[in-house]
Amino acid sequence: MKKIEAIIRKTKFEDVKEALLESDINWFEYHNVHGIGQSREERIYRGVQYSTDVIERVALTIVCRDQFVEPTIKVILRVAHTGEIGDGRIFVSDVIDTWSIRTGEHGDTVLRDKK
Repeated sequence: MKKIEAIIRKTKFEDVKEALLESDINWFEYHNVHGIGQSREERIYRGVQYSTDVIERVALTIVCRDQFVEPTIKVILRVAHTGEIGDGRIFVSDVIDTWSIRTGEHGDTVLRDKK
């Protein structure tokens, strides 16, 4: 099992969410995050000057079986891409075990495939 953590632009979240659901990724966690990126410049939007030091993003966390890692990453890369600095990052790490609190079962059987 693997854990995929993707940090993407807020403006791309709905598109990525829909693409993941269409690709049979039927469960993931997401939350708003703030980060500091490489670009540190002042920008003007509608006459208001603001700093790009703090960047608002959405972090997705997906735990899946090994065979679903590459297709999941491909979906995120395809849909979240704008080609500009700040598109985000994807991190993949091993998951040693998982437990269902409701049933007490553990292992990758806890990760249900879409039926």
